[in-house]
Amino acid sequence: QVQLVESGGGLVQAGGSLRLSCAASGRSFSGTVMGWFRQAPGKEREFVAAINRSGVPLSYADSVKGRFTISRVNAKNTVYLQMNSLKPEDTAVYYCAADRVGGYSYNYWGQGTQVTVSS
Repeated sequence: QVQLVESGGGLVQAGGSLRLSCAASGRSFSGTVMGWFRQAPGKEREFVAAINRSGVPLSYADSVKGRFTISRVNAKNTVYLQMNSLKPEDTAVYYCAADRVGGYSYNYWGQGTQVTVSS
């Protein structure tokens, strides 16, 4: 059974940092694009960042450029999201995704981890 499990979320003050992790199991995703998305209360899920199979970031949402960094360790089947200079508007449930099939469409999704940034 394929699973993506996010961790590292929590409550942080504005200006602080968090590092999210997403550990995959059940199959290797080393050959696929992986990504992070987020969904704030009352809003649609939005793209945050994506990374190719070689560990090169493909793109970031404009709202997080310069503050967030996506990375991966294929040997651990894990993707990370380092979030710095957090803002209250970054508050959301963050989801990782694996095996992109095109655009923002992925075959596998995690259950999400809550990030709350207080002002």
